[in-house]
Amino acid sequence: MTNNTIKFSVNKEDEGSRLDLILAKRISSLTRSKLKKIIESKNVKINNSVISSPSKKVRLNENIVVNIFENKNNRIRPFKTKIDIVYEDKDILVVNKPAGMVVHPGAGNFEKTLVNALVFKYKKKLSNINGELRPGIVHRIDKETSGLIVVAKNNTAHSKLGIQFSEHTIERKYLALVWGVIRPLKGKIETLITRNKKNRQLMAVSEIRGKKAVTNYSTEKIYSINDIPKISLVECKLETGRTHQIRVHMSHKGNPLLADKQYGKKNMKFKKINKDFEKIINTLKGQALHAKSLGFVHPGNNKFMKFESKPPKDYKKLLDLLNKLSN
Repeated sequence: MTNNTIKFSVNKEDEGSRLDLILAKRISSLTRSKLKKIIESKNVKINNSVISSPSKKVRLNENIVVNIFENKNNRIRPFKTKIDIVYEDKDILVVNKPAGMVVHPGAGNFEKTLVNALVFKYKKKLSNINGELRPGIVHRIDKETSGLIVVAKNNTAHSKLGIQFSEHTIERKYLALVWGVIRPLKGKIETLITRNKKNRQLMAVSEIRGKKAVTNYSTEKIYSINDIPKISLVECKLETGRTHQIRVHMSHKGNPLLADKQYGKKNMKFKKINKDFEKIINTLKGQALHAKSLGFVHPGNNKFMKFESKPPKDYKKLLDLLNKLSN
């Protein structure tokens, strides 16, 4: 086993909180169950005293030390490939991830992920809060979604970014192409999202269980073209970042994303369809979803930074065709 150590002091805002809750807030990249195991296995100290109770209440200015353990046989195989780096300094990286690339190793994907590429380029010069399988990874976007991700180079940067994600102060905007016209044209979708009962790899909206998920959306343009079904270009701004959130919410509204093989319309057949459109939609690398902007307070200088990214070539080609045909 190998251990990664995280240290912090309890601030006024967190005074009186349960130990497992404050750890979940500070180390948002780990699940509550994982953090509970770390506490119960006596890998947490408060003021140099070992604590094994997740429900322990913390006090102001107490010093907390957490040892995050990982199995030694979890080794990342470096992967040599080009990484589209939008910004870099001594604390962070902002990367433009292509559609089709998994963010970090997991079930069925142990090689050629973004993490494998990061390890090749930066070796051990990344944060290790998330363990050996997720160095530098503060948050994720889906495999088939393209766009911006921030990566932490050290644990201090990782921890500060993690707090912003847990407090929902990160600014994240996505560009989505959906079938039909979403009603109302602008609004907020607020639901609970949980695992799909029939397929545990998928997520679903629930009225009674799951995590709160909030998506603000605004229709940017409606494409009404003779030989193409109605399509809307929608900007989505996340308040929360649940697994598959935008895809689940758009499907829930009855407006699934174009080319979404998991939550989209199945076996669509058209009596008459524009051939150029059909060709592009059938060769799109992933669902028509792009993480176009990312804003956060820099963990080093405390200044707000915002980054923008244009859609990838195949997505842009689809947008260009729709704009051309709608004129």
